[in-house]
Amino acid sequence: MSDPLALSGGSAPGAAFRVPPVRAYSERKPLKASRLDQAAARVIGRVRVGLAGWAARRYARIARAALAQADDIAELSEEALQFRIRAITGALRARKPFRDADIAEAFALIREMSGRVKGQRHYGVQMMGAAAILDGRVAQMATGEGKTLTATLAAGAAALAGLPVHVVTVNDYLAERDAEEMRPLYAALGLTVGVIKEKQEQPERAQAYGCHITYCTNKDLAFDYLRDRIALGQRASDVRLKLESLHVSASRLAQLRLRGLHFAIVDEADSVLIDEARTPLIISAPAGSQFGTEVLARAMEIAAELKSPEDYGIEAAEHRIILTEAGRERITGLATSDGRGEASAWRGRVTREGLVRQALSALHLFHRDEHYILRDGKVVIVDANTGRVMPDRSWSDGLHQMVEHKEGCDLSGARSTLARMTYQRFFRRYPRLAGMTGTTRGVAAEFWTVYRLPVVRIPTHRPVQRRHLSDEVLPDEAAKWRRVTARIAELHEKGCPVLVGTRSVGASARASTYLTAAGLPHTVLSAAQDGQEAAIVAQAGQCGRITVATNMAGRGTDIKLGPGVAERGGLHVIMVERQDAQRIDDQLAGRSGRQGEPGCFQAILSLDDPLLDSSLVSRRLARRIMALLGPERGRAFGARLLRHAQLRTERLHGRMRADLLHSDQMQDRILAFAGHAE
Repeated sequence: MSDPLALSGGSAPGAAFRVPPVRAYSERKPLKASRLDQAAARVIGRVRVGLAGWAARRYARIARAALAQADDIAELSEEALQFRIRAITGALRARKPFRDADIAEAFALIREMSGRVKGQRHYGVQMMGAAAILDGRVAQMATGEGKTLTATLAAGAAALAGLPVHVVTVNDYLAERDAEEMRPLYAALGLTVGVIKEKQEQPERAQAYGCHITYCTNKDLAFDYLRDRIALGQRASDVRLKLESLHVSASRLAQLRLRGLHFAIVDEADSVLIDEARTPLIISAPAGSQFGTEVLARAMEIAAELKSPEDYGIEAAEHRIILTEAGRERITGLATSDGRGEASAWRGRVTREGLVRQALSALHLFHRDEHYILRDGKVVIVDANTGRVMPDRSWSDGLHQMVEHKEGCDLSGARSTLARMTYQRFFRRYPRLAGMTGTTRGVAAEFWTVYRLPVVRIPTHRPVQRRHLSDEVLPDEAAKWRRVTARIAELHEKGCPVLVGTRSVGASARASTYLTAAGLPHTVLSAAQDGQEAAIVAQAGQCGRITVATNMAGRGTDIKLGPGVAERGGLHVIMVERQDAQRIDDQLAGRSGRQGEPGCFQAILSLDDPLLDSSLVSRRLARRIMALLGPERGRAFGARLLRHAQLRTERLHGRMRADLLHSDQMQDRILAFAGHAE
């Protein structure tokens, strides 16, 4: 019988592995090294099913070689282990690019140190993922496969080789949690760990970035880079800065936060590098002038008198208002009809049309509990990609003030742009870039064309047992919520935990209303309760628990099953609205059935889904077609219609990212032509 690990066509060290399965990596009780090593090696044998090509075979060889050393390394004393770590550090620093043998040895040593310090030893598939990361790829690993622990292998090996490492994640909570959880392991390897937190001052941030490994969010990292660019100014050559630091007491180097861009490992890479890449990052400062309440109120009055589609068109998918020629003429007439048109804000055509366009956007495109929430009398933006609030962000060009006026809040000051950059432009400046994600459905080509990041799919440690039930599509929202409530009541009676996934804070509130009316106890997790996220998610897998969550529950945190839940079928995830991309739906589905556990996923939708706003088929016509087709065929038609709307949104967002990238490239060419290229 052929060796299942011999993917390269050669002999496999330590190939004869015949042992029963072992406990999950998250159990911190010390495990006997030989049993865990052998079980992990058996799993790598399944790689031929999920991977193909030379890269897969290479990563399997590296993992196999690391596992083959595990028994010998496990017998080393603490002093001998530290000596081996110092030796591999010298080898990694001496040879660039890294040799596979050195990577395998580094992984084996880090893995053993993790077992001694944390009681967690990496699986073979986790070592394969880490090898892909070191190779500058996106490792696609299913939700619950231990990406946080996987990152320690790649980050630890790179830091031992002398590369400053940035581990980039999607929110402050995850960055701080991962840094504190993995700090003992890094300390045992002789490495320092920094974490970037909200409201840190420049010296604290510089100290954190000065560590061997720094955990941070994508927004903090990119904005700190922009702030450093502002501090350096245009004339900032290396020679000039070094001379300045020698002869000037307060040199620009002392004002910097970062020490350069070297190696970034981006967790949830599809969210950071794809979804959030549609919006440029802007640093602004208080502007010299601001339109007062009277001007904003007048703009709102004019906007309320305009009619669609005669005066303006709404492109909801692109979040844009287009004024017609008739609308422009009507704005001019309304602005001057009552004698207030002599005010400076209304004299210029561009200014007055811009004010009314922003007023129309505030009225028709930006909605409370979807795009923002009210907190302490202030408008706080909700990140559409993560579902989390962004208290330090504001919309530009007066839109934020217009929304504040609409909600009756105190107006914040107007701001002007100091620096601007996109995620595409920023992350391409890293000489080494890699990532991890649960799914790359539909964006693998974009990873390569934009960032030159190939995607490698890593097999799961245990076979997936999640059941995906067929979608149910109801004619309207009321019917959908009745069906959702009945389904949750049925599962709750059996003791099954349920996670209800929504798109927005408003949808979570509606779900809560229906569940409360049905007498079903539940917990709501959304942007309005983001501070309690860890505690809520930690309990979502307990027996009979009902959790309503926006897509923030689909990223970064594991939901572990309580006692007896596996026997009841595991966690049941019910999606009540389509997300903008099927990848995000997949992330939500991945909350159940982690690490080979049982689980279930089902979408219960309606033709009132917000995604159909941009569909070519009207809701009324779609309902008539569903009624004519009958229950089964009508449900299939509704599911195809919603998927079609989702595909249109995915393509639209792809074009928006491409346009933004093209704009960035043109800006770089203009700067280069002018002799001021960055």
